[in-house]
Amino acid sequence: MSEFSAAAAVPSEGDPVAPPNTKLSRGALAWILQQGARDPYVILITIYIFSPYFSRVLVGDPVKGQALVANISTIYGLLTALTCPFLGAMIEQYGPRKPMLGVVLAVMVPMLCALWWAMPTGGLPLMVISAVLVVLGVVYNWGDVLSNSLLGRAAAGIPGRAALISGLGYAMANGLSVALLVFMLWGMVLPGQVDWPGVPHAPLFGLDPAKNEPSRISGPMAAAVMLLGAIPFFLWTPDAARTGRSWTGSMKAGVALLRDTFGNLKGHKDIATYLGGRMLYCDGMTALLIFGGLFAAGLMRWGALEMLAYGISLSVFAVLGGLIAPWLDRTLGPRKAVQVEIAGALIMLIATLGMGREKILFFWTYDPAAHAPIWNGPFFRTAPELIYLALGLMIAVFVTAQYASSRTLLIRLCPPDKTAAFFGLYALSGTATAWLGSLLVALVTAIFHSQVAGFLPIAVLLLLGFLVLFLVKGGEREA
Repeated sequence: MSEFSAAAAVPSEGDPVAPPNTKLSRGALAWILQQGARDPYVILITIYIFSPYFSRVLVGDPVKGQALVANISTIYGLLTALTCPFLGAMIEQYGPRKPMLGVVLAVMVPMLCALWWAMPTGGLPLMVISAVLVVLGVVYNWGDVLSNSLLGRAAAGIPGRAALISGLGYAMANGLSVALLVFMLWGMVLPGQVDWPGVPHAPLFGLDPAKNEPSRISGPMAAAVMLLGAIPFFLWTPDAARTGRSWTGSMKAGVALLRDTFGNLKGHKDIATYLGGRMLYCDGMTALLIFGGLFAAGLMRWGALEMLAYGISLSVFAVLGGLIAPWLDRTLGPRKAVQVEIAGALIMLIATLGMGREKILFFWTYDPAAHAPIWNGPFFRTAPELIYLALGLMIAVFVTAQYASSRTLLIRLCPPDKTAAFFGLYALSGTATAWLGSLLVALVTAIFHSQVAGFLPIAVLLLLGFLVLFLVKGGEREA
């Protein structure tokens, strides 16, 4: 998840906490809604629903599926790393972001709808689906650069607003995702499996679970939410003004600005160090998002029902991450807040590596046949499953808080007249090594034929990023 701040004409955001008794404008609320409507693509497609279905059903093997998803992530990570910094610098020279955001929607919406035809037989070939996922990954990151570059304008230049809006954007994203996951669980997966009051007797819209239609519908659902959530944004969130440059002139000026920005890093040691550290820990966080659903589905052998319940639970707790990030920024300062959030995610990740259906935290064995179910519900009936769920909930909180605090930290570190250009480098730091992390996951998974081994590079990346932040000066708690 990349992040842009205000355009150069908008003052920088200083205080990470919004002043009391201030109301968010219609444009700010529209930006929050649009951020929320974009992220269900991540929740439904890349984490909890479609990606596990892609691995479990289309590929047919959790280990091979994790390796293939890692290769897909490697490709779109490289493409994103090569294009996002240039896009950020170019659009800053051109001005308006909304025309290109319209192009992003025009590409993503039909491609998400095309995932309905991702079937083991009689549908799109596996390589075509893989190519669609690559394009979606690249274009989604382009949309992040464009949409987040208007965060400062949505905040109207009021100190503290950017941090608040940033956190609320992620909270809205997880809130909408929870609503979609709950709707899918209630109306598409539970029907026919439980006899609970209020649950339909058959899946809505005539969906057939035997044909994996409840999983395949996630693509069109993500497309519809993204499109509807963008309408208020296009109507009310302020866009940057035209600079008068043509597209060709903006491209040339963008190249020059990007070159100057890389050159300016020599005079901004702390920003350079921070972005270098973020390359490491953000790669780890991104890998947790990309492979977390695959890992849970394979390690705990969960199907669509359990993955929906897992996704709902994590998304609910992830809302807390977006809400506590401004408090951590205020209490500790954004730099220490990010370190706390990385450390929390790392500890929880290590604990999950010691879990399994017959194992608890590395050392304790568990025989499901020797223990009665903890409850009579349709999912999470054993102690290992519930403990794994609790660890996942904490990871969701720390990961979401980290994304929000990281944006605030860069706003605090970078000069106000170069925020957009530096956020182009911020996008690069969030994606430049994403291909490497995915590649390491793919290689280690294939070499050891183990999903657990494939997650060890993620832990190493988080630890290295945590340590690098000790070298950054700035981002402390403000008086």
